[in-house]
Amino acid sequence: MNPLIMVIDDSLTVRMDLGEAFVEAGYRVALCASAAEAREALAAETPALIVLDVVLPDVDGVQLLAEFRTRERLENTPVIMLSSEAAVGDRIRGLTRGANEYVGKPYNAGYVISRATELLRPPQGSDAALTILVIDDSLTYREELGEKLRAAGYRTVLASSGREGLRKASDLHPHAIIVDGVMPEMDGTAVVRRIRLDPGLDTTPCLLLTASEGAASEVEALDSGADAYVRKTEDADIILARIAAIVRAAEDSRDRSPPASLMGPKRILAVDDSPTYLGEIAEQLQLEGYEVVKACSGQDALSLLAVEHVDCILLDLIMPGLSGTETCLKIKGLTALRNVPLIMLTALEDPEAVVAGMNAGADDYVVKTIDFEVIKARLRAQLRRKQFEDENRRVREEILKKDAEARAAQALADMHAALHRELETKNRDLEILNKELEVFAYSVSHDLRQPLRAMDGFSQVLLAEYGSYLDAKGKHYLERVRAGAGRMAQLIDGLLVLSRATSHELRRGPVRLDVLARRVVERLRDAEPDRRIEVEIADGLEAEGDAQLLESVLENLLGNAWKFTGTRENPRIEVGARTDAEGTTYFVRDNGAGFKMAYADKLFAPFQRLHSEREFPGTGIGLATTQRIVRRHGGTIWAEGETGVGATFFFTLDPPRRADA
Repeated sequence: MNPLIMVIDDSLTVRMDLGEAFVEAGYRVALCASAAEAREALAAETPALIVLDVVLPDVDGVQLLAEFRTRERLENTPVIMLSSEAAVGDRIRGLTRGANEYVGKPYNAGYVISRATELLRPPQGSDAALTILVIDDSLTYREELGEKLRAAGYRTVLASSGREGLRKASDLHPHAIIVDGVMPEMDGTAVVRRIRLDPGLDTTPCLLLTASEGAASEVEALDSGADAYVRKTEDADIILARIAAIVRAAEDSRDRSPPASLMGPKRILAVDDSPTYLGEIAEQLQLEGYEVVKACSGQDALSLLAVEHVDCILLDLIMPGLSGTETCLKIKGLTALRNVPLIMLTALEDPEAVVAGMNAGADDYVVKTIDFEVIKARLRAQLRRKQFEDENRRVREEILKKDAEARAAQALADMHAALHRELETKNRDLEILNKELEVFAYSVSHDLRQPLRAMDGFSQVLLAEYGSYLDAKGKHYLERVRAGAGRMAQLIDGLLVLSRATSHELRRGPVRLDVLARRVVERLRDAEPDRRIEVEIADGLEAEGDAQLLESVLENLLGNAWKFTGTRENPRIEVGARTDAEGTTYFVRDNGAGFKMAYADKLFAPFQRLHSEREFPGTGIGLATTQRIVRRHGGTIWAEGETGVGATFFFTLDPPRRADA
C-alpha cells in the first residue's frame, strides 16, 4: 500500500493543490482543514508524513506539532511546516519544536513533493524491496514491464519521458534504472549521460532498451555509460536476469548514503533589509523550483542558520545593524557553515566594496542592477561547485578510510574520459555550427551590400546630375543617405571580420608582428597622407599564431590609436613588447584621448563606445573582434588609460607559464 500523507491546512486551495500533487507522485492523501479533523483522521490511520500549517482556525500549528511529538506513534513521523508567516521567530519556533522542514508560502509544490520523498526514503541497506525506475514513452510497454518487475519482488516507479525520469531519479535514488533508447525530446543515451554526470546518481546501474537490432546501437548505448543493453524484442526473463545482474554488481556501493542529486530540491537563504527586493528575488527563485527562506537582517539570518540547513546564501552588502560584510565574516567563521556558498548582493559598483566582500569570505559578488537571470546563473554555478566539492570531499574521506587510492584514481580517469568524449562531441558540433554561421554571414552580407551599393550609387548620381535642381536642404538629405549607406557598409564589414575571428580555422606558425604593424601603419598613412604621427615600432617582435588573424588585431589596435590621437598636437604611437617569467606581453600605446579606468571592462563588449560618434566615428566591433582573436590563441587582452593622456592595450598570445615550469 502506498504511503499516506496528511495535509493539515485551513486553505481549501492549498489542500487541493498539494493533495493532487501527492496523488500524482504515487501517495495516498488525507486532507484536514483543522486540528480537530486531523485528530479524528489520526485515530483511523497513522500517516507516513504530515504537512502542517502554522495558522489553523482552532489551534496554533506549532502547538499541534508539540502535541504530535508526545504521541508514541507520531514522535518520529516526518513533519513539514507550511505557513505564510514571514516572522523569523515562527520559523525558528517550528524547527526547534520538532519540525523536519519549514516551507514558506507561496510554496513550490514540486519542492514540497521532493522534500517529502527525501524524508520518506528508506535508508540504504534496509530490508525494503529494491526500487527500479522504468523510463519509457510507451504506456503499454512500461506498464507491462512494471508489472513483471513487481511480480519479481521489485518496487517499481514509472516515468513517461526522460525529463520526468531524471526528476524521479533525483527524488528516489532507485537501485537501478531501465530507460528506453528512443524517446521524444531526450533519448535514452542522453538520460544515461546526465545520470553519469550527477554525483548523486553516477553509480546507479542503468539498463538501456531499444528496438534496434544493429551492433552500432549497442556500442552507442555502452559508450553513453549504460551498464547493460537489451533489445525490447527479447524475452522478459532476459530483462529480469540483466537487472538482477547489474543490481548484484552494484551491491558494494550500497553501504553508504548517496550525496544529494544536483537535480534535487535546494533551499536558498535571501537576506536583505528591503522587503520589496526580498520579495522580488524570492518570487524569481521560487519560479525556478527553489525554496526561499527570507531574512530582513544579518542577525535574523544568523538565528535561522543556527536551526536550519540551507544550500546557498544571498546576502545584501549594506544593511542596518550587522552589515553584509560583518554577517559574512560571522557565517564563514562557523565550521558548519564555512562551505555553504555565499553570494554578496549590492547596488554599489565599487571595486573596494567587491574586495571587502570577497575578503570577508564571499564566494561571488553580484550587482543588484544586473538582470535576475544573471543572479540565477551565478546561483546555479555556486550550487554546482558546492555539489562537486562535497562529492570530492566524500571521496577523499572514503579513500582515507578504505585505503583505495587506486580505485579512486580509476574512477577519476573514467570521469575525465567521459567528459573528454562529451567535449569532443560538443567541439564537433560547434565546428559545424561555426561553418554554417560563416556561410550565413557571407550570404547575408552579399544580400545587404547590393541594395546599399544601389543607395549609394543613385544618391551620387542625383548629386552629380540633378544637384543644381536641389536646394541646400535637399542636398543635405542626399548626403545623409550616402553617409548612412557608408556607415551600414562599415558595420557589415566589421561583423564579417567578427564572424571570421570566431569561425576561421586557426593556422599557427611563426609571425613577425613588427612587419605586420609596419604594413598596417603604411595603409593608414596612405589613407590619410596629411596626418603627421610619430610611430615607433620595436624590431624583432616575434610570435606564434595565425598571421591573418593577428594582422586584424593590429589593424584594430593601431587604427584606434591613429583615430584617437587626431586631436593631439604631437601625436605618438608605440608598438612593443615586454618579457618576464610569465611570458611575452605585447602592447600598443598612444597619447590620444584616453578613457576612464572605471569603464575599462566595457571596451571589449560589442557596440560599446566610450566616445560619441560625432567626435570619433566607428562601428564598436573592432575591440570585440580583437578580444575573440586573442582568446582563440589562448591569450588575454586588457587596457589601461587616462582621459586626455592616452591609452595602452596589452595582449598575450599564450596561456601564462607556470612558475615551476
